[in-house]
Amino acid sequence: MKNASTGPTTQVDRTDWPRVRAMTDADIRHDADSPRTTASDWDGAVLKQGGVEVGRARTRGPNRRPLKEQVSVRYSPEVLAAFRATGPGWQTRMDAALREWLKTHTSA
Repeated sequence: MKNASTGPTTQVDRTDWPRVRAMTDADIRHDADSPRTTASDWDGAVLKQGGVEVGRARTRGPNRRPLKEQVSVRYSPEVLAAFRATGPGWQTRMDAALREWLKTHTSA
């Protein structure tokens, strides 16, 4: 490490490693310097990497629509490429296209 005003410097490790190695999980859990966090502690948290914001902590809101069912389906590469090329939300648009097809192909 180099500081322009003082020249080369070295980092000094001041960790008391024997004490750390002797700690049990219970000691760590109840350490006053690292209290347990709550969900509200993370409200508005920002994830940064190299000083650049790369994300924010958020939770999903209540589901306002009926639940969808997750399934595994195989589609041709051309169909997937066409929907994916439309950008984010392509799965919702694929669902809408299938619903539209059902309107014209369902026998009542």
